[in-house]
Amino acid sequence: MKLEEHIFHSESFIELIDEAVAFMVNTPMESLPPDEKFSGGGVYSLYYSGDFPLYQKIYSQNKELPIYVGKAVLPGWRQGRGTVKENDPALFRRLSEHSRSINAAKNLKLSHFSCRFVVLKSQEADLISTVEAAMTRKYNPLWNSHIDGFGNHDPGKGRYEQAKSEWDVLHPGREWAERLNGTPPDGNKIEEKIGVYRVSKSN
Repeated sequence: MKLEEHIFHSESFIELIDEAVAFMVNTPMESLPPDEKFSGGGVYSLYYSGDFPLYQKIYSQNKELPIYVGKAVLPGWRQGRGTVKENDPALFRRLSEHSRSINAAKNLKLSHFSCRFVVLKSQEADLISTVEAAMTRKYNPLWNSHIDGFGNHDPGKGRYEQAKSEWDVLHPGREWAERLNGTPPDGNKIEEKIGVYRVSKSN
């Protein structure tokens, strides 16, 4: 077997992803959540401009650096195109969910956050995961790479034996997270991780 005969590479595909990322980072900055409800799935990035001490030095120096990148796919997308609900507000709903998480945190203010997003419909919807991955690699957002748990959901009744995430230790307030009774991560170690991130981003 010659492995090279099985490896696919496409310069045009790379150019397409770069084009999608460039489009996204040049979309207008919107409030979180956006003022108007809309339908569709896609990719989004969140931006911070507040005064939380551990974040201030990172984001005051680079206001174009996202703190989190994520995606939202339409219901039915994983089962096949014929079952996709095109009019579902999946992306808007995800941004609204994040807004509630931030609003619940005792040491964050929703007004200090904004977002950018790109809606990917029809054939372009197949790019959602790829564009999200490209954005994450490009910007290495803090809440994706160093602090886990922001995108977590209520595990549901009978599953509260697990521990709080790093995000919930750092930003207490989500009601369901307060019910988790596992051993939480060490807050000092979380702060150390942010310090390492801050140093790497300042170089």
